[in-house]
Amino acid sequence: MGDTDTMALFDNTFMGYEDPRPSGARGLRRLLSRHPREADLTRRRFRPGPAQARLEDTEMSHVLGFNALLAEELDLIEELPHSLRGSGYEGAATACATLDLLTPGPARNLAGLLAGPAAGYRQSVYFGAGRARARLRLSPMWGMRAAHPLQRWFALDGYAFQRALTGADRLVGEQRAPRLGSGSERAIFDMGLGRLLWFHDCAVPDAVAERVTAFPANRRPDLWGGVGYAAAAVGGADAAGLERLVTYATLAGFQAHLAQGAAFAAAAMLAAGPLPERGAETVQALTGTDAEEAGAWPVAAAGLLGRDPHSAEDFRAWLAHTREAWLKR
Repeated sequence: MGDTDTMALFDNTFMGYEDPRPSGARGLRRLLSRHPREADLTRRRFRPGPAQARLEDTEMSHVLGFNALLAEELDLIEELPHSLRGSGYEGAATACATLDLLTPGPARNLAGLLAGPAAGYRQSVYFGAGRARARLRLSPMWGMRAAHPLQRWFALDGYAFQRALTGADRLVGEQRAPRLGSGSERAIFDMGLGRLLWFHDCAVPDAVAERVTAFPANRRPDLWGGVGYAAAAVGGADAAGLERLVTYATLAGFQAHLAQGAAFAAAAMLAAGPLPERGAETVQALTGTDAEEAGAWPVAAAGLLGRDPHSAEDFRAWLAHTREAWLKR
């Protein structure tokens, strides 16, 4: 994995405990705590490569955030590098949603996280809520009615990511997909699967493009959207690799979907604070414009949805309006 800052933080967090779960957690919270080795992508038989440390840092931050929430030590997330805090809050959201789903009474943990320290990480929080449902083998949108009517669909994206992370043989290798209620829901699922493909093939643009092309044609647009999001938000490819990624997407006819994913990643990163230099450069490479302009496309696109957008179809229209903004740039 490499001696990264995030790994060092985990070493400090778990040092001195025979049981590596956080000492601040008790009862159910301690039982639910996760081991940092869950972030090891090699044990999942994912492709190794130069970007492996970066990708594993992202998952390590997710695990740290999960355990930090259970131990009521959310300040640990703020110690992460700025570019990894979204993953930390995604993990915290996974823990919050897990507690909400497993304990009686109103579901307050996730709402409290959104209203407090994770207010600038809404997409990450909903990704995390979906990952919790996948881990608990629940329906992806179970209990999400009280969430934001449109952004809650990011939970389905997160659900797909987690399902594919732990079941790559079926969902990636065999290209299986769970039964969902509508074509729009299946499309959102494939966006999350596309994000996972970036991890599965270690951010190698040639391998990721080949993987997407192996899927049925009707699934490729949304897979490219997920790839664009992960490439911008997580990183791992150099300038030459990003240029090849754009070329592959363009030749396949899905450059707009790649740019759409990068635009949503830009919007998420900008909501959390100043964009890291790496993120800004990646968004520029994938969209052809600066991150501020690209990040404004989803914001403007949401205003075109009319009154009370809430369905999976509304969510897909949001994506389509964002692609139209890219075409008109």
